[in-house]
Amino acid sequence: MEKIVIEGKNRLSGEVSVGGAKNAVLPIMAACILNDGENTISNVPDLADVRTMMKLLETLGARCEYTDGELLVDSSTINRYKAPYDLVKTMRASVLVLGPLVARFKKAEVSLPGGCAIGERPIDQHIKGLRILGTSVQLEDGYVSAVAEKLEGTTVPFDLSTVTGTENIMLLASVCEGETVILNAACEPEVVDLANALNLMGARIEGAGTDIITITGVSSLGPLEGYSVMPDRIEAGTLMIAGALNESDLLIRNCRFEHLGALTGKLLQTGTKIEKNGNSIRVRGTGEIKSIDFSTLPYPGFPTDMQAQMMILMCVADGMSVITENIFPQRFMHTAELRRMGADIKLVGNSAVVRGVPEIRGAPIMASDLRASASLVLAGLCGAGRTEVSRIYHLDRGYEKLDEKLQSVGASIWREKE
Repeated sequence: MEKIVIEGKNRLSGEVSVGGAKNAVLPIMAACILNDGENTISNVPDLADVRTMMKLLETLGARCEYTDGELLVDSSTINRYKAPYDLVKTMRASVLVLGPLVARFKKAEVSLPGGCAIGERPIDQHIKGLRILGTSVQLEDGYVSAVAEKLEGTTVPFDLSTVTGTENIMLLASVCEGETVILNAACEPEVVDLANALNLMGARIEGAGTDIITITGVSSLGPLEGYSVMPDRIEAGTLMIAGALNESDLLIRNCRFEHLGALTGKLLQTGTKIEKNGNSIRVRGTGEIKSIDFSTLPYPGFPTDMQAQMMILMCVADGMSVITENIFPQRFMHTAELRRMGADIKLVGNSAVVRGVPEIRGAPIMASDLRASASLVLAGLCGAGRTEVSRIYHLDRGYEKLDEKLQSVGASIWREKE
């Protein structure tokens, strides 16, 4: 096991590039189950979750090859429909193979998913959608067991917005007979990226990016050829926070400004300087950080995946802020570690009350989940002295070489064996 060590307070300056989006490539990989050929995907980040999905597809019988951001998925040899617990337990996105397996084999056995410990994330909306489209679903010994006789398109009304639920039903409905309409669909850019990939494979999907998505089923899909995954908006946002700390000046390349509206608006309120230049964003910290309140909401609201990182800025801001977590109310496990560094944070229900302090100080701290690990790295950047972040395997699930990227722009950061 490794840990990340940081000597804080360095001013960052220079250029850094954003990689492909983890939350976009995983459903696109699952979509490869729907065809019977060689699929090629580019701008694929080298992440633990991508490797896990590759292993899962190989367990189903596919052949996967990854080289320098290019991924080949040969789905012609897929001959199994069971996704085992040992793989699914480590990554919630594994549940995305459920819809494609039902579409391909008319049956599937998928272990209930795991992933980060950030609170309960049930898959009841996935199951509801599968049943509405004609699938019999049972929960047996920790597995979702699904069998379909005849799949027919119809209206699927979600009780709440769910990204992976929307994606699972899109995947299945792409090859269902007739028209499927998803109501209260998730609007996230990653859903749009999946729809774009499916349409290139021959699907007929309209309305992605809105809360009503219409899918006209087709008899079969072809392979995906050279599709480039969208940039990771959460990595971009994390780097933007880094640019706002320590009076830094960062040019963040390969990102989409239109995906970062809620975060950009809040950063501007803190006094951070932000400039858009094509596919790049320049972020400059002024040294005077104003406290603000914010609440997490489904896209296009403030993303829950940026809550922990934004909290770091509030820890050293001038004044008091109230951070309300509406998506995963228990997603505050990073606060205990930040208190060890001298942060003043009190939890009240699903809100955190943060009083800015003049300085936080380095300490040994431990990551509890993916986004919390990124926030602790940011805390180390602005904390005085030495910070050691353990359990960084969480970080490697969703950030490709974040420590090396930060090092390239002036951070004093490196890895050591624990």
